[in-house]
Amino acid sequence: MYDLDGVPLRVTEVPGHLASAHPVLGWQVPDIAATVRALAAKGVAMTIYEGMGQDALGIWTSPDGAAKVAFFADPDGNGLSLTQA
Repeated sequence: MYDLDGVPLRVTEVPGHLASAHPVLGWQVPDIAATVRALAAKGVAMTIYEGMGQDALGIWTSPDGAAKVAFFADPDGNGLSLTQA
């Protein structure tokens, strides 16, 4: 169990698990660009999907500009995401 600022997160090891091609966990953040830069400073690389139109930081912006999303992977290859809406 992990305490994510008051929100419990249970993590279970699954023998033989293969990472999904799609995000399995995400966080809503108030400033996605600042969060991406902070993660990059710690060695986390954002996942760039060809043809998706992400910016130089790896952030995708919805056509109406209301949401921004960035993707990255944990050390086991599980897809994770950040969202600013």
